[in-house]
Amino acid sequence: MSDKRGQWKSEFGFVLAAVGSAIGLGNIWRFSYMAYENGGGAFLIPYVVALLTAGIPLLLLEFGVGHERIGSAPLAYAKINPKWEWLGWWAVTFVMFGIVLYYTAVIAWCLNFFFYSFDLQWGDDPNAFFFEKFLKVSDSPANFGEIRTPIFFSLAVIWFLNWAIVYRGVDKGIEMANRIFMPLLFLLTAVLVFWAINLEGASVGIKAYLNPDFSKLANPKVWIDAYSQIFFTLSLGFGIMIAYASYLPAKSNITKSAFLTAFINSTFSLFAGFATFSLLGYMAVKQGKEISDVVSQSIGLAFVAYPKAMTLLPGGNIFGAIFFFSLVVAGLSSSISIIEAFVAAITDKFGIKRGKLITFLSIGGFVGSVVFTTQAGLLWLDIVDHFITHYCLVLVGILECFLVGWFFNLEMIRKHINKVSSIKLGLWWSFLIKFFVPAILLIILVGDLYGEFKKPYGGYTWTSIILIGRDWILATLIAAFFIASRPWKTERHMKEGRGGESQ
Repeated sequence: MSDKRGQWKSEFGFVLAAVGSAIGLGNIWRFSYMAYENGGGAFLIPYVVALLTAGIPLLLLEFGVGHERIGSAPLAYAKINPKWEWLGWWAVTFVMFGIVLYYTAVIAWCLNFFFYSFDLQWGDDPNAFFFEKFLKVSDSPANFGEIRTPIFFSLAVIWFLNWAIVYRGVDKGIEMANRIFMPLLFLLTAVLVFWAINLEGASVGIKAYLNPDFSKLANPKVWIDAYSQIFFTLSLGFGIMIAYASYLPAKSNITKSAFLTAFINSTFSLFAGFATFSLLGYMAVKQGKEISDVVSQSIGLAFVAYPKAMTLLPGGNIFGAIFFFSLVVAGLSSSISIIEAFVAAITDKFGIKRGKLITFLSIGGFVGSVVFTTQAGLLWLDIVDHFITHYCLVLVGILECFLVGWFFNLEMIRKHINKVSSIKLGLWWSFLIKFFVPAILLIILVGDLYGEFKKPYGGYTWTSIILIGRDWILATLIAAFFIASRPWKTERHMKEGRGGESQ
């Protein structure tokens, strides 16, 4: 087996792939609602502050570690300190056997709704259609009911596409796919935005979206929400950016790539929000309601509010098809990055042939995703997503700051980044990584834990919370320690980083 690592054909291809990972479903339905709830245009102040003081610094850390240590997250951390290899395995394991399992199910919903759009199958009551007819949501996570056949077959298509893209490798598969996906996504989103802003009542929605309420900035929760959004939207703590950066050539402009990735991701979120709130403004005017009466968050925004608007809109079926196809593209660009992070880790350690591994993972991933196609699927998704994003990702972010900032030569990483980059990092970056970023993430973690013990999340029973949420975390953590304890089958872990410090 060749020990040669894959490599991006160009830095532009790398940036597109990083942007593809960062831009996902949440950029289209989460950011705009969060801005609306947290002071409209005023929310951009904490958002930009969070981007500059936490998002970009942590992205630079992951790019720098992956590029300098030349490895996936487990390999990079093993080269820093063999005792910390488990942290890299935990990140790629709960992402591969957690996030991507339910994420592909949501992409499958989007694919279903893409086809439903052509004849507006959801009718006059999208809420009842989505929850009662399409999902047939059960009354508890323990009541699985039936497998929803339309979702099951769409899920199979999504996993096949994931397999087909990742199977072709870094340059011929992932890079090529993102060279198609990203321009296509930007084009489709632009069509939606310019169509929506010309609708009657669009200005009402845009005003609700961006009208600044500076009084909200006095609320600490608004700032915490901004930092949370930045952390989640840049795929930080996933192990993805470390693996992607490891495929860069020795001479690569790390800081330029990080700033471009962060800027494009955040600009896209802001831009896509114009389509969302223009459409909500149109709905409000047409129905004689206030914006607050038609707006909804997260899944409800995409699968209930948007379809309702499409039933009111001339040419709504075409608008709907474009919207849901955009979601499929955004979702796929993220899911392939998650799978690649795990593939990179396994091939780094065990030298397993890439093709066989990806085929096995895709089949296993599809089987693991089936639970989210049942009538209890939405309830399981809600619990698993809450625990992984609120605890696993945040903990990995804190620990990687401590590992690299306190147990390794952070100055060497900074000098390495500066040596290959056009924008130089000062001591301010080291301060943010060692002190500020972990402090912010710790505040988020403590706040979540306080809310958790105060009352069970989402009104679920403690049994469901423990058996699904807590135990999912524990299972991935045990798996991480087990894989980390296995001997290396390749020589990659013996090699020095580009900074010249070996372990």
